Amino acid sequence: MNFLRRRLSDSSFVANLPNGYMTDLQRPDSSTSSPASPAMERRHPQPLAASFSSPGSSLFSSFSSAMKQTSQAPSGLMEPPGPSAPIVQRPRILLVIDDAHTDWTKYFHGKKVNGEIEIRVEQAEFSELNLAAYVTGGCMVDMQVMRNGTKVVRSFKPDFILVRQHAYSMALGEDYRSLVIGLQYGGLPAVNSLYSVYNFCSKPWVFSQLIKIFHSLGPEKFPLVEQTFFPNHKPMLTAPHFPVVVKLGHAHAGMGKIKVENQHDYQDITSMVAMAKTYATTEAFIDSKYDIRIQKIGSNYKAYMRTSISGNWKANTGSAMLEQVAMTERYRLWVDSCSEMFGGLDICAVKAVHSKDGRDYIIEVMDSSMPLIGEHVEEDRQLMADLVISKMSQLLMPGGTVPSPLRPWAPQSKPAKSPGPAHMGPLLGQPQPRPPTQGGPRQTPTQAPVRSGSPSQQRLSPQGQQPLSPQSGSPQQRSPGSPQLSRASSGTSPNQASKPGAPLTSQARPPVQGRSVSQQGEESKKPAPPHPHLNKSQSLTNSLSTSDASQRGTPSEDEAKAETIRNLRKSFASLFSD
Repeated sequence: MNFLRRRLSDSSFVANLPNGYMTDLQRPDSSTSSPASPAMERRHPQPLAASFSSPGSSLFSSFSSAMKQTSQAPSGLMEPPGPSAPIVQRPRILLVIDDAHTDWTKYFHGKKVNGEIEIRVEQAEFSELNLAAYVTGGCMVDMQVMRNGTKVVRSFKPDFILVRQHAYSMALGEDYRSLVIGLQYGGLPAVNSLYSVYNFCSKPWVFSQLIKIFHSLGPEKFPLVEQTFFPNHKPMLTAPHFPVVVKLGHAHAGMGKIKVENQHDYQDITSMVAMAKTYATTEAFIDSKYDIRIQKIGSNYKAYMRTSISGNWKANTGSAMLEQVAMTERYRLWVDSCSEMFGGLDICAVKAVHSKDGRDYIIEVMDSSMPLIGEHVEEDRQLMADLVISKMSQLLMPGGTVPSPLRPWAPQSKPAKSPGPAHMGPLLGQPQPRPPTQGGPRQTPTQAPVRSGSPSQQRLSPQGQQPLSPQSGSPQQRSPGSPQLSRASSGTSPNQASKPGAPLTSQARPPVQGRSVSQQGEESKKPAPPHPHLNKSQSLTNSLSTSDASQRGTPSEDEAKAETIRNLRKSFASLFSD
C-alpha cells in the first residue's frame, strides 16, 4: 500500500496518464458511456494538473464512488422519490329534480363520494331548468329558482342527476321531455336512468312491458289486469262488460280516470276522447277490498296496504287508512320483475288491487318519481341519497362506467389466447422489410439471417434488449470492454473472453468503421494486446464490472471482498506494467 501511495503521489506518473482519465473516473454518470471513449476525450480536453491537487486521494475516491454506484444500482438501494403532493379534487355537482317542499341538501350533508370528494346539491323543478348539450362539452344547465322571495340564477355542469318529478303530464299540461332528451344528449348519469325516465312518459308504453312479464311468468305468478288500448276514439264502439274504467292519455294521481257503468255512459266518454285527441285504455272495474303498493329503493323493500274510508272507488282519493304489511316472496317477485324493465330501475313501485273475492290484480308500475307514503318517508329519502352516493362512487372508480340501459349486464371478457409461432409477429431484433414507395418498383423482401436453433429455444438477454440463442453466451459477439457484457457473463475475466475456439453465432455484428470483417474476425481470435493508453482504462472497468458480477454471484460476502481485492491488484499490475 505504501508503494501505491508513493507511486500515485509521483507527478510524473499522473502526467503520463491518458488525457481525461481521472476526469472520467470522478464523473458520476460514467456508467452511461465508456470511460476511455475517444469522443469523451475530445469533449473534455482539460488539464489534469489544475484539476487535482492530490492525485492519490482522488483516485481512491473515484474507485470507491464507482464501486458504490455499481453495487447500489442493480440491488435497488437508490433513494426513492419523495412523496407527491395530494391532489385536491373538485366537488361533484348533484342535480335533484324535485319540488321545493323537500330539501334534499340535508340528506347529503356531510356525505362524500368515496369518502374524499364533496357533493354540491343543486335542486330545482323541471319548469325552472333550461340547458344546452354538446357532443364534447357535456351539458350546461341554467337554473332560475325562487329562494325565500329572491330569484336565484345559476349555470353549472352537473355530474349526476336524481329525478324525483314527472317529466310529462297531460292533465297539468306539463311536457319536459325535451329536457330529458337534452340531459341524455349530454351523457349524464341519473337515478333512475334517463332512458327509463323517457320511456315512463307514456303509461301504455310501460304497460306493454308488464304484458311481456305476464307472458313470461304466467297469470299465477304475475296476475295482470285485463286492459284494452285504443289509439283514438274511432275503435271505441262498446265494452265487453260493464262497469269499466276508462283512462285518458297520460296522467297521474288518479287524474284522467272515469268509471263507466253502462253503454250510454260509454258513448258519452267516447266523445270526450275525440275532443281530447289522445289515446285511451279500458280495463275491467275491480271491486277492491284494499290497494297494495310494493316499493323497492336499491335493495330495500317495503309493502303497504291502503284501505279507503270515504267509500270512493279510487283508494288514493279521499280518506284512506295506510298500514305497512309483511313483505312476501310473491310481492318480491313482482317488484323484482318490474325493476328489470328499460335496462333496470333502481327505484320503482308496483301497484295492485286486492278484490273482495281474494284475488290480486297488478294495475301499474311507477319509477323514481313515485310519491313516498307511510311513516318511513324520511328513511326512504335517506335510502335514495345513499343509493345516489353509491352510484356516484362507482363512476369515480378506475374503469367505472354507467351500464347501458339496453345492456345492463357486464360484457363477458374472453380469455386472451397466446399467439402461436405461426401468428407471432417478427421477433425482437430481426430486420423488417421496408414497404415499397408509391410508384416505385417492388422489391423482394430479403430473408432474415438464419439463427442457430428454433425460435422456441431463443431467449432474451439479461438486459432484455435482444433475443439470444443458447450459443450466444460467447463474449466475442460483443466488444470486450462493454460493462453490460461483463455483468452478463457472470464472472468471466477479459482474458478468458478472448480465448480462441469459442463458438460463434451465425449472426455477425456490423463492421466497425475503418475495418473489414475479415480483420475483425482475425483480431477476435487473437488475444488483444494491452494498449498503453486505451486498454488500461478498459481493463480497469472490466475488472470493476467483473468483480461486481462475481460479488453478486458468490454466496459469501468475505469471498466477494477477497475477489474484489484480487481484481484490483490485477488492474494495478496491468496499469503499472509499463
